[in-house]
Amino acid sequence: MNKDLMISGFSDEISSDFDTQLEVVANLGMRYLSLRGIDGKNIGDFSFAEIKENVQPRLQKAGIGVSSIGSPIGKIFINDEEGFAKQKVMLEELCKISILLDCKYIRLFSFYIPKGEDADLYREHVISKLKQFASIAAEYHVILLHENEKDIFGDIARRCHSILKAVDSPNFKAIFDFANFVQCGEDTQACYDLLKDEVVYIHIKDAVSSDNENVVCGTGEGKIPELLSQFIKSGYKGFLTLEPHLVLFDSLKDLELEDASEIIKDNKGLDGAGGYKLQYEALIEILSKIESGEM
Repeated sequence: MNKDLMISGFSDEISSDFDTQLEVVANLGMRYLSLRGIDGKNIGDFSFAEIKENVQPRLQKAGIGVSSIGSPIGKIFINDEEGFAKQKVMLEELCKISILLDCKYIRLFSFYIPKGEDADLYREHVISKLKQFASIAAEYHVILLHENEKDIFGDIARRCHSILKAVDSPNFKAIFDFANFVQCGEDTQACYDLLKDEVVYIHIKDAVSSDNENVVCGTGEGKIPELLSQFIKSGYKGFLTLEPHLVLFDSLKDLELEDASEIIKDNKGLDGAGGYKLQYEALIEILSKIESGEM
């Protein structure tokens, strides 16, 4: 496989038990994971001391590195000032954890918008708060990765582009999540064309627009094979992070504003490890076809 690409993944989709996560990831031959749910607890709820004492030694023993911190930063309503103050404190702790784990990326979001309201009206408020997050990250030389998530300000490419340009910081860059764009009614090729220069991290997740269900990568409308080929040809170097969303898993309660069962129908005959393996093998096949010139 291309030596400039490293496969990672949200391993809490395998199991809430962290030792099981590490075992499955290692058995697949992966050397990285994205840290989000650990023994049923969200990464944002851990202290530096807890990670140093209870998580880092297990990562080191398994020989697994951390590609990104899958934080919940920015996944609060834009008008929640108390929540924002708490999240700035959380981000400081996560920056320290990132340095401890030799990880330079922290995933974040651009705030939920009150239901039924025009997201564009909140642009300046969103940018002001994101700049405060970016300023904290700059102190620690950490890069915040904005994920294009459903129901937040930066859900569609136009608004993602707007905040990336306005924040204008080397410590604030973009994740490209294929499935989330599909579920927001976006054409992923157009999203790529607009955002490619700001993307430094890729989530491998696919979906179909007919019922917004997540599907195995390369089988949905995300145009993953075509766009990965374009990313690679344009010189992309970095992580491809599995986020299969093929089966229901414990951490979903922290991720979805709406009922997760609407987008993940637990009828695929898979458990967490099976869904993860299926997504991993599908990605390997896509990358092999790109390398052989079939894409």
